[in-house]
Amino acid sequence: MAACKHQGMVTVDRPATSAPPAAAPDGAAEPGEALDAITLGRRIRAHRRRLGLTLDTLATAVDRAPSQISMIENGKREPRLSMLRLIAAALDTTVEELLRTDAPSARAALEIAVERAQRGPVFPALGLARIRVGPGQPDETLQTILTLHNEIERLHRERAATPEEARRANAQLRAEMRARDNYFPELEAQALELLTAVGHAGGPVSHQVVADMAAHLGFTLHYVGDLPHSTRSVTDKRNGRIYLPTEQAASRDSRSPILQAFASHLCGHAEPGNYADFLRQRVETNYLTAAILLPETDTLRLLNDAKAARRISLEDLRDAFSVSYETAAHRFTNLATARLGIPVHFMKVHESGTIIKAYENDDVQFPSDALGAVEGSTVCRSWTARTVFDVPDRFSPWYQYTDTPAGTFWCTSRIEKAKEGDYSVSVGVPFAHVNWFRGRETPNRAVSHCPDESCCRRAPDDLSGRWAGQAWPVARTPTSLIAALPTGTFPGVDPTEVYQFLEAHAPA
Repeated sequence: MAACKHQGMVTVDRPATSAPPAAAPDGAAEPGEALDAITLGRRIRAHRRRLGLTLDTLATAVDRAPSQISMIENGKREPRLSMLRLIAAALDTTVEELLRTDAPSARAALEIAVERAQRGPVFPALGLARIRVGPGQPDETLQTILTLHNEIERLHRERAATPEEARRANAQLRAEMRARDNYFPELEAQALELLTAVGHAGGPVSHQVVADMAAHLGFTLHYVGDLPHSTRSVTDKRNGRIYLPTEQAASRDSRSPILQAFASHLCGHAEPGNYADFLRQRVETNYLTAAILLPETDTLRLLNDAKAARRISLEDLRDAFSVSYETAAHRFTNLATARLGIPVHFMKVHESGTIIKAYENDDVQFPSDALGAVEGSTVCRSWTARTVFDVPDRFSPWYQYTDTPAGTFWCTSRIEKAKEGDYSVSVGVPFAHVNWFRGRETPNRAVSHCPDESCCRRAPDDLSGRWAGQAWPVARTPTSLIAALPTGTFPGVDPTEVYQFLEAHAPA
């Protein structure tokens, strides 16, 4: 994500795999361009075979295990620049030659295309096992697989023409957040600058401190009883006014609407031109809001102490800063990997089982459609995000281990209420990292076989035999979960209603 004062996102450079700073020849990767590990691996393999070298011979030449070289050639590991130089020297070529973006042959281009297809969202979404792409596979077989894959994507695009923009934008945004471990230092810096400007000395951020921030930025706060029903706040940019509701829902933090209102001002947001802009602005606004309510320095101090004691708890984080459980969970995912070294995943799931929001950098396998969109999919019934709804005790956190095809994950989850129904908010980590958390002693365990259809996607045969064709359910899931961009600039907001409101409340 770009700095908050600018629109859009930027690719995160990985210096270990970037091209040298010299101008790139035709077909070579430009400096800063994301490196395609699959193409790089195929180019290394082609040069090795051209010289008649075995894997063992090349591995010996660069002082590495043959298995490591095999991983590089198969595009499963990206070598550091120092290793790439050694490989280039051993193959009597240059780093620039290895970093070229074109395939070394037509056959290699076909293999690369099939590998990319298998690593994309279609194969996992359909529960298809990956095949080994090697010299033993005829061209015709690989071309058939690739053609079928492309046709599935095409059919999906045709069926989902209306929500296409929204679902693609969600998938792309989540990938970009994963690339940065959901940590945005430019937003952390803005939060710190604002906290310092109003003299915040540490600890929870009070409502008065938030009001002082609004005044520092040139806004006055006005509480009204006729706020448009589709809004949480309305900002009059011309007159420097932020309008807020006189009545707050018990589940809402009264500070958040104020922070979200001027966070967009701080970020320099213009009216979103498309759904992707809208989603990015929402992520930036929510991130900056959480970074203000849970300042990085204070939050890290608490989390590092808890990690040292092997007692990390989202309830403790929530209580220490007087925020909602969901805000604490979001903030933990901001800092867990980048600052604590803990891979993590987050889920917000409606009681119907529908995923509202999700994020992962720990390789947990979320359900998704063929485009890679997770939001709107149904989560496995055995996952913590679903089993928590069956727990009678709504006051204590629910901990659970879940064995999945991708490994064992430990999760903590709670139920939160909203007008649309109950939601679970869950945070989880791979089994190897559970030793840092309170609740790791839980005996609760479940097994998920998803995406195998027999796990959740298909009803048991005996039930299907009795009820197939005899049931007509009406869904209760909110219809706005992942709708396409409605008419207008801000999804779900009636602009006429907002403009009429501002006209009525504008100062004389």
